[in-house]
Amino acid sequence: MTLTESYWPADRTLPVLETTVGGVLRDAAAEAPDRTALVAGAPAVADRRRWTYAQLLAEAERAAQALLGRFEPGEHVAVWAHNIPEWVILEFAAGLAGLTLVTVNPAYRPSELAYVLEQSGAAGIVLEPAFRTPMLESLEEVRPKLPALREVILFTEWHAFVAGAAASGPLPDVGPDDIAQIQYTSGTTGFPKGARLHHRGITNNARLYGARAGIGPDDVYVNPMPLFHTAGCGLGVLGATQARAANVLVEVFDPALVLELLESERSTALCGVPTMLLAMIEHPDFDHRDLSSIRVAISGGSPVPAELVRRVEERLGSPFSIVFGTTECSPLITQVRPEDDPEDRATTLGTPLPQTEVRIVHPVEGHVVPPGVVGELCARGYLVMDGYHEAAEASAQAIDAEGWYHTGDLASMDQRGFLRIEGRVKDMIIRGGENIYPREIEDVLFGHPSVAEVAVVGIPDDRWGEVVAAFVRPATGATVDEPELRAWCRDRLAAYKTPQHWVEVAEFPLTASGKIQKFKLRDTFAAAGRSPS
Repeated sequence: MTLTESYWPADRTLPVLETTVGGVLRDAAAEAPDRTALVAGAPAVADRRRWTYAQLLAEAERAAQALLGRFEPGEHVAVWAHNIPEWVILEFAAGLAGLTLVTVNPAYRPSELAYVLEQSGAAGIVLEPAFRTPMLESLEEVRPKLPALREVILFTEWHAFVAGAAASGPLPDVGPDDIAQIQYTSGTTGFPKGARLHHRGITNNARLYGARAGIGPDDVYVNPMPLFHTAGCGLGVLGATQARAANVLVEVFDPALVLELLESERSTALCGVPTMLLAMIEHPDFDHRDLSSIRVAISGGSPVPAELVRRVEERLGSPFSIVFGTTECSPLITQVRPEDDPEDRATTLGTPLPQTEVRIVHPVEGHVVPPGVVGELCARGYLVMDGYHEAAEASAQAIDAEGWYHTGDLASMDQRGFLRIEGRVKDMIIRGGENIYPREIEDVLFGHPSVAEVAVVGIPDDRWGEVVAAFVRPATGATVDEPELRAWCRDRLAAYKTPQHWVEVAEFPLTASGKIQKFKLRDTFAAAGRSPS
């Protein structure tokens, strides 16, 4: 297919199934009851519990009965914990009970927790007493401000809670259109909004993701992504379940732990954001682990530099699959096939997933642009959220009258339908009337051997309106040599795209899903009152 405009009609080859979160577990347990479903990838080998699909379903059904002793179908129940197996059991139990799961970032401080619980209208919360911070104390601090929150269940008392369930009865009917989860967006440009994700969207999206990655019943999927994020509890948990694969849940991301799990579990598939993959290939254990079982590495969540793709493929000897999406799209819109051409694997986001309609429109005028022209990426189909919770105006701004979700991402589509991301609409830098796309500059700088990570942002300037600033984390043993990096850019970019400001950083402010929070870089720069380099 050769496109004459940046529009991809939905591929209907694979169907959208009328599935639910609980239903996909029931199907897996019926088809493969004795196959390994879940492994607790704890640091201590003795703590690595395992469940078959039959065992996982039995525990989820008991937990669903326990939940229905406290809540009515349709109520919102928050979960606040790191990657523990009981989180996964709760996910399936809530799905079976017809409850809406509100996923909460375990790094949240009391004010952030209060915001999410109040905004979501949560009737209950299941949490750990502590993980890096005193979580129960934080909840007790804000609970007086949360009159709707009537139930608090501790994961440390989870087994007693489930054992105390009333005699089993029929679980409620749950439909594909019902809201399975409220997921709060990553917050790279400000405070998050609660995306209402229905069962049909998150189950089908995970299934189609797994199919494109080639994940099947003989695979072992190592999942270090945080469960409160769609990549963790959606793509990881629901993708592995529908593929009948084993899901190895990494409780806390540590590169040494992930490398050990990849080797000991004979992992065939690995998913992680770019910062995770960088930490792994830079770790001294990398060269001492047998990673020959891995046949595909998957990454997304933030821009994946082409040089990182090539480096990972060379080090692992397996193809790389970049994924791209947003929480609001359940979450994936596009994905690279492992069998795609190496250059496409490194430099594109692949083509849209089945049943996903995509177009690139002019950010101001709204018309579809020609192939190769940068505009805003929009998506339509089964995957689009039901809207933001209790935010009608924001929902109307995000989803237009024709059902197109406007991602806010700048992208281009070539004549074959392969997409490339250029940055966020809000991140586009306008210098003296010239549009500058940060991704292009970041890719150039990432190719320099002294650069480990880089983020490019626009900084207000009295003369030009905005100028380019590069925040650089140097590679181990290197420093930021401004003249050298400036010359590197000038050899490869137009002069106006070359960064005017250079800032060396030891680390970046990240969302829990690994995305760089560029607004914080701008705020830090402004607070420091820096002058041009």
